[in-house]
Amino acid sequence: MHTRSIDDEAVATIRLLAVDMVEKARSGHPGLPLGAAPMAYALFTKIMRFNPASPAWPNRDRFVLSAGHGSALLYAMLHLCSFGLGMEELKQFRQLGSRTPGHPEYGHAPGVETTTGPLGQGIATAVGIAAAERFLAARLNTPERTLIDHFTYVICSDGDLMEGVSSEASSLAGHLKLGRLICLYDSNHISIEGSTALAFTEDVARRYEAYGWHVISHIDGNDLAAIEQAVRDAQEIDDRPSMIIVKTTIGYGSPNKQGTAAAHGEPLGPDEARLVKRAFGFPEDESFSVPDRVYEHFREIAERGAALEAEWQARWQSFERSEPALAAALSELLAGRFPEAWLPDLPEFPAGEKLATRQASKSVLGKIAAHVPLLAGGSADLAPSNGTLYGGASDFEAGNYGGATVHFGVREHAMGAIVNGMALSNMAVPYGATFLIFADYMKPALRLAALMQSPSIFIFTHDSIGLGEDGPTHQPVEQLAMLRAMPGFDVYRPADANETTAAWLLALKRRKPAALVLTRQNVPVLDDAGGRLRDGVAKGGYVLADWADGVDDDARRVILVATGSEVHPALEAKALIEQKGFAARVVSMPSRELFAEQPPEYRAAVLPPAVRARVVVEAAATFGWHDIAGDGGIVIGLDRFGMSAPGSQVMEHFGFTAANIATKALELLNNAPK
Repeated sequence: MHTRSIDDEAVATIRLLAVDMVEKARSGHPGLPLGAAPMAYALFTKIMRFNPASPAWPNRDRFVLSAGHGSALLYAMLHLCSFGLGMEELKQFRQLGSRTPGHPEYGHAPGVETTTGPLGQGIATAVGIAAAERFLAARLNTPERTLIDHFTYVICSDGDLMEGVSSEASSLAGHLKLGRLICLYDSNHISIEGSTALAFTEDVARRYEAYGWHVISHIDGNDLAAIEQAVRDAQEIDDRPSMIIVKTTIGYGSPNKQGTAAAHGEPLGPDEARLVKRAFGFPEDESFSVPDRVYEHFREIAERGAALEAEWQARWQSFERSEPALAAALSELLAGRFPEAWLPDLPEFPAGEKLATRQASKSVLGKIAAHVPLLAGGSADLAPSNGTLYGGASDFEAGNYGGATVHFGVREHAMGAIVNGMALSNMAVPYGATFLIFADYMKPALRLAALMQSPSIFIFTHDSIGLGEDGPTHQPVEQLAMLRAMPGFDVYRPADANETTAAWLLALKRRKPAALVLTRQNVPVLDDAGGRLRDGVAKGGYVLADWADGVDDDARRVILVATGSEVHPALEAKALIEQKGFAARVVSMPSRELFAEQPPEYRAAVLPPAVRARVVVEAAATFGWHDIAGDGGIVIGLDRFGMSAPGSQVMEHFGFTAANIATKALELLNNAPK
């Protein structure tokens, strides 16, 4: 072993652990860990406050590896820092069932703060993490007590900064002056196809200065002292986020691949791996080697973290004594439960009047805000249309981080990622809103919310062709199918104001990603006597109007299943069908996900298998509904784009009327076997 400082030996150990992980897996990305290891080492050992024995400590500093393909770097750090990620887990890198997947996944290993891999998502989510820190600090800290004051650190890559979502999020971060957000840019000028000169020649420093960031340039990626000093300088800038541009060499230490695209996304190979170990003075034929003094060095860091948290716990205990109710509510949130004390008595809307579900949502949101002190969110420049402006809420902005209304600007993709980042605090209760059609712009962030099971709430209004004159560019058709296709994502399309109330309640209580899909047009308010609608929505689907007595023959019965605004023509169709001597049941199904969770007995009671005549009605793509309709039923949907005209005319043109629903149902009944 060459004589070297403990810092140099530790950095070399990190680099070579990453190389060995990739070599053993025969898959992975060694280039970034070899180049960026000094940055990660400086952050974890010299800068960041964390306690590996308590990885969920609320006031820990957060680290986001936005360049998630370099996950071996993060796993090496978590192993050495005693986060409970053992050597055997490193050896199972990218293998089935391991806690070391190919890209970092939130919840798989302690210390992974967010799922990354889709480039740009990490830095955008980190903006949300930093925004939550400022919001929580403003709401919870007092002159006598500081509960929240952590930093958010990011390592991002050339690829991250090419992705549009990073531009959206970075622009907003600069506007909001999020000074506790510090990004280290791994500037190695290499992407998969070769030099970044092929497609990425902008002046990143001037770009981020234009966003309102503090920029530090020309840091040598192997100069630990310079990296540490740059971060400490950035910590002193409290009115701007910081971008530290660190010049690195991809695959550093690999004599034949460093500085080339060949080091990016494939193992170095056994011969080259031996040469790298020789270059760093490690035994060439040993794998996963960690010198004893390196382990000892990292143990000291873990001990330091325990002391930091112990000091904070004393502050928390003082907080519990002074504000026991709020402390208890926060403890519930941190444990993954929504505080019962924060659940408001939500409004019950009187039957008979007409109200768009987006307007009902606005009323409900105002009630929630009065009870949930850590609710924060807003719209992508559509708040008046989305119904997310309610009385008494001030704006979240520089100088007023305690404001609850976030103006995301026309940045749907960044909004989705920022809401995810805020949700990952497990204390803030965030939401973001836009038109349903623009869920397309948010898809990667929505998918990561589902993958992480973050309690992110998304409000999507203008939910169908019923929005009318704006035409097919703004009329969502396939978006509901897209949302429902994501595992673990709750989608609610309520039929009226009272179902909207129930949907909001469930979105809060279930603590998982949810979408509330709401109408622009007015719809009749249904009677919620005895809370039957609220109970029904909690089951995802329920019998809203049952068939009349006196028809016992299953062949003379039909079930009409509908969601959202289409529930109302289905109810009208029921009366038309019964005039012909048949019986019709109307099932409202605001959430297919919740309905699928119900016991088979309940689902069979709502949709009796013997009743094969079924008509499913939804003004959207029919994809996914045929299993509900069954082989004896049909789906009235829209497998084409809409058209520009007043909403009621568009709905009539495409057959979302009581008369058409009744006609289709009667055709099924008249053709059914006797």
